[in-house]
Amino acid sequence: MTCQDDHARWSEAEVREDYRLVLVCRGRFRRRVAGAAADIDSTMAYVGVPGEEEHFAHPAGGDDCTSISLTPALWHVMAGDVARLATQNVYVDARLDLTHRRLLATARTGDVDYTLTEELLGLLATTVRQVVSGPTPLSAQAQGNQAALVAAARQAITEGHPASNGLLPLAEVLGVSPYRLSRSFSRELGVSVTQYRNRVRIGRALDRLEEGENSLGALAADLGFADQAHMSRTIRQYLGRTPTALRRLLAPRTP
Repeated sequence: MTCQDDHARWSEAEVREDYRLVLVCRGRFRRRVAGAAADIDSTMAYVGVPGEEEHFAHPAGGDDCTSISLTPALWHVMAGDVARLATQNVYVDARLDLTHRRLLATARTGDVDYTLTEELLGLLATTVRQVVSGPTPLSAQAQGNQAALVAAARQAITEGHPASNGLLPLAEVLGVSPYRLSRSFSRELGVSVTQYRNRVRIGRALDRLEEGENSLGALAADLGFADQAHMSRTIRQYLGRTPTALRRLLAPRTP
């Protein structure tokens, strides 16, 4: 999100109807809510909530920000039924800055349903711990049978259940938060749910290549990749070879 405003005065009131996390990539600005002003820059983000009146000032000129709009359902899964936040300002330390940059880099890879979602969940978890005082759904993530949850998720992914096309719908079908599902996979298997799903997809790709699949575009579409280039990048990341090279490697050898 790019803002080109350049004014020290406060803007007219703006009212949004969503939860949102705003992090600065470049520049700085001021934000005022309920009479309290805050300086927002690369070290200070903020969480906006539905229905509040916001005023902005841009005394330093324009700025570039990442604005992440959250559905009420996802916000409540992460933060719980919080009537009021302890603070709306989020200190962006070096680790959170890196997480933000990883999120932006991941957004360019094409894997929105898993890789991007896992990065987003990590960013939101860090944010929620700063702005919500008291217990949240995140503090109860270790409850329940972790091994059984991971086993059910693995079954859904390996059997190609429609919900396994995305981390959020998969978590919904399993009746847990996406954050718990993501964390459980890492703790139980030592790999992320994204890595596990890619392992399954790459195995299917190898099966098809071994059978002589000619259309890499069709293969990518069948396996749920954004496009052929996305599939090629993923396979090369895990195997160090392109699909074309693997097809030659797996081709029957003539005597």
